[in-house]
Amino acid sequence: MPRKNIRIGIIDYAASNLRSVQKAFTHIGAEVIVSSNAQELNKADALIFPGQGSNDSAMQALSRASLIKPIIEFVNNDRPFLGICMGLQLLMESSEEGHEPCLGIYEGKVKRFSGEIKIPHMGWNQLEMTRNHQVFNDLPENPYFYFVHSYYADPVDKNLVLATTNYGDKFASAIASRNLVAVQFHPEKSGSIGLELYRNFLQFVEANI
Repeated sequence: MPRKNIRIGIIDYAASNLRSVQKAFTHIGAEVIVSSNAQELNKADALIFPGQGSNDSAMQALSRASLIKPIIEFVNNDRPFLGICMGLQLLMESSEEGHEPCLGIYEGKVKRFSGEIKIPHMGWNQLEMTRNHQVFNDLPENPYFYFVHSYYADPVDKNLVLATTNYGDKFASAIASRNLVAVQFHPEKSGSIGLELYRNFLQFVEANI
């Protein structure tokens, strides 16, 4: 467990997994702020971008709450950040799911799965790690996590990719750059291994604040 009392800010834009993420972080000892207010979120040591939903409704909700610029600034200032599911996809520039532009923090597009596979991709699947990162410390070498999604992020810079997963083809299931980590799967739906990843993230935050 982290030695400090880490304050986690969770972006409230009506994502359906928001409360389960909040419960998970509270369970492992973090102080949690759930808010759609940029000033409140800016007081946090780290920002969590949860998400289930669609590209356009998510971006419209962020726009209504005047959160787009503060999120971009939080990331660009190298403050600890964790994106989950839509919280990974919306880091790209655009999405095949809708017409609204994404946050554009990284070059890339969100694409829909294609081919002879069942959509959405739902259930447990394995990660193939491409490099080491603190948030995956002490986890199995190629861990299984729970996925629910029909779209995936395809960043231009493949050096961002932290892990891939095979579903019809390989896609980026985790990315990382400086103080940012984002995952396509749902740690809060992944039992004890998901909680361990969240604990690792708290330690990552502690080391970077």
